[in-house]
Parts: sequence; C-alpha cells; structure tokens
Amino acid sequence: MADIKIEDIKKLKDATGVGLTAAKKALEEAGGDYDKAVEEMRVKGLAKADKKSDRAAEAGLVHSYMHGERIGSMVEINCETDFVAKTDDFKDFVHEIALHVAAAAPQYVSVDDIPADVIAKEKDLFKQELENEGKKGDMVEKIIEGKVKKWQSEICLLEQGFIKDPDTKVGDLLREQIAKLGENMKIARFARFELGN
Repeated sequence: MADIKIEDIKKLKDATGVGLTAAKKALEEAGGDYDKAVEEMRVKGLAKADKKSDRAAEAGLVHSYMHGERIGSMVEINCETDFVAKTDDFKDFVHEIALHVAAAAPQYVSVDDIPADVIAKEKDLFKQELENEGKKGDMVEKIIEGKVKKWQSEICLLEQGFIKDPDTKVGDLLREQIAKLGENMKIARFARFELGN
C-alpha cells in the first residue's frame, strides 16, 4: 500500500472540495499518485453531475456584471437549494458566467434554444456560399453540417469556450460545478447590453 502524505490529502481536499476521508480514499485507490487521484475524482464527479441533471433547480441567483460603462450583462443561474446559492463557490461561478456573457456575446443558452427557422436560414446561407465556390454533390451536406456546428458553438453559451480558459466549454464548466457543489444547476437565461446597440 502506498504511503499517503497528509499534505497530499489536504491538497486534494482543497482542489476538489471533498472531505478529508474521500480525498484519502481517492489517493489510496490511485496508489498515492496525486494527478491520477484528481483525474479519477473528476470523472466520478462528472458522472454524478449527469445523474443530478433531472432534479429540479428552482433556487439560485440573478447577478449583473458591468464592464466599464459600455457593456453589461445579467444572468439567472439556478440550483436546488438556497444553501448552495449562498455559497462563495456558487456566487463566484455566477459572476464568471456574467463576465463571460459580457465578453463573448452569446445569443442563446444552448443549441436547443435556437429556433428552427434561424437554423434553416443559416443552412441556406452556407449552401449558397458553397454553391458560389463551385462545390456540389454529397460533400456539400457534410460541409454544411460542420459549418452549422461551428456556428452553434460560437453563438450558444454552453458551447462556447470559457473566456478565461478557451479549451473548456462553458457547459463543461457547469457540469464541474454541479459535481463540486453536489446539486443540479442550470443557466436559465441571460441578457447582454452594449451601449449604442
């Protein structure tokens, strides 16, 4: 059995938000390998987060963010209890999402929120663009599908790369928070304001 250092247990506890016992158990299961323990806890946490997605999230916060005097945003993020809504971790997450909305200017929360006629119009524009380039045949539909996915990732909040870590989608960040705080959470809505627009 690996020699588990108390410093590593505390470090893992602080990094993941779990209790000392859970941190120690994770390190033991990983044979004392800190990085492996973090990865395993992350995988287990995301699996738990997916299980929580059916639970009602009716508490939460509405938060506004101002960037200078020209851009502002307001977000509503829900969780299951007022207890979690009052935690610093939840408040920090809500603030980060409001900051992201101000900076990245998404148009919809998720792909499911995009009206069918808007998607159809965008597909037509892509089709015309490809026809103007002389592309024809079966490949056109696959190219259009790829272009639509890219376009959706640019305009949907949950699909965008987080402004402070572009390699992490906002949706993944949300799932990590669900795993960390132990409650279902959802980004209900947002609004973005820019002076003159």
